[in-house]
Amino acid sequence: MNDLVRVGVASSEAEAVSLSALLESAGIKSIYRVTNTGAGAFDGWAAGAPHEIIVSAKDADLAREILASQ
Repeated sequence: MNDLVRVGVASSEAEAVSLSALLESAGIKSIYRVTNTGAGAFDGWAAGAPHEIIVSAKDADLAREILASQ
């Protein structure tokens, strides 16, 4: 994926997995990672930290619409 953009933030890794699966079901490839705010939080246990959802710039508008509907 080139030109990656953040389309949302999940409150945990579990939510990020769920949102990424939702995007994947719509044909949008995504990745998730711990946000800068979450890095180092929770004594290094990142699963409970906020995660950002990232997609290709060309899919960003549709991804935002899908995530907003949740």
